[in-house]
Amino acid sequence: MIDQYGRKISYMRLSVTELCNLRCRYCMPAEGVCKKRHEDMLTEDEMIRAVEAAASLGISKLRITGGEPLVKKNILSICRRAAAVEGIEELCLTTNGTLLPELARPLREAGVRRLNISLDTLDRDKYAYITRTGSLDQAAEGIRAALEAGFEKVKINSVLIGGFNDDEIGELAELTRRYPLDLRFIELMPMEAGEFGKKAFIPYTRVLERLAELEPAEPDGGVAKLYRLPGSLGNIGLISPVNAHFCGSCNRIRLTADGKLKPCLHSSSEYGIKGLDFEQMRSVMEKVIYNKPAWHGLLDADNPSHAGRSMNQIGG
Repeated sequence: MIDQYGRKISYMRLSVTELCNLRCRYCMPAEGVCKKRHEDMLTEDEMIRAVEAAASLGISKLRITGGEPLVKKNILSICRRAAAVEGIEELCLTTNGTLLPELARPLREAGVRRLNISLDTLDRDKYAYITRTGSLDQAAEGIRAALEAGFEKVKINSVLIGGFNDDEIGELAELTRRYPLDLRFIELMPMEAGEFGKKAFIPYTRVLERLAELEPAEPDGGVAKLYRLPGSLGNIGLISPVNAHFCGSCNRIRLTADGKLKPCLHSSSEYGIKGLDFEQMRSVMEKVIYNKPAWHGLLDADNPSHAGRSMNQIGG
C-alpha cells in the first residue's frame, strides 16, 4: 500500500511481548515492567489475524520483536503460523540471543529466515552492566547457535553509546572478518527509559572516523548505509535515526504486544486493534498506513522521542 507521501509500506514489526530476561539500560527500567493482564494483550490468534490483514494490504516483510520474543512460550507457533500467511515473503526475528542455544534450530524450522541479535559490547563486565542481568558467554553461545542453524542472514545490532562502547568499534567490526555475519551500528535514540547523558549520543560518522579502511558496499534496500572491511565475510551497516533520519524512505509500521498500531516509532499516535475482526483490523491498518507522518520531528538529546513508551513496550 502507498501512503499519502508516496512511500510503499511493506514492512511490519510485531511485538509479541513486553517482557524480557534482560534489563538493558536504554530499553527498560531496572525493575522491569508491570506485567499486564493476559486479557489486555494480543492473543496468538489476534496476532495472526493482524498479520493476515497487513499482508492483504501489501505487507510482505514481518519482523517478530519484543521485549524478548523468545521468552514467549508459544513463540514457535506464532512464527510457524506467521510464516505461512499468504503474502508474507520474509519472516525475521530480533532477539538478545541468550535463549538461542535451545531455540535457533526450531526457529529456523518454523520459518524464520533472518535473525538480528543485539550485542553492544564484547567486554564481559560492560555486558553485565548494560544488560543489568546478562551474561556475555550466554549471548556468544546464542550467536554460535544462530550461525550453525542455517539462517539466510545473521546480523548483530550494536547501539553506539559514547563513553561506553565507542572504544570497541574496531573490535566489534572485526566480527565481520571472523564470522559470516553482518554488523550494524545504530545511533542511540533518546527514548523514555534511557539513562545516558548528552555525550552518549554520538553520530554514525564516528564509525567512519574509526574505520578508515571501510569500503562502500552495495545497498540492500534497507535503511542502513552499507560498508565492508577488506577481506570480511559480511557487511557493516550504519543506521542513523537521529543525525541523518531516513523518514522519507521509511516503509514500516509497528504493532505492539497490547494491540496498538504505531505508524511511527517516535510518534505518540496509537490505534487499537485488539478485539477486532479481520475486516475491522484491515480498515484501521489502511488508515494508519495512509496517514503515516512525513517524519518523526526533531530528535536529539534535547528533543526526546514522543513515543510515550520505552522500547520494550513498543517493540525493538
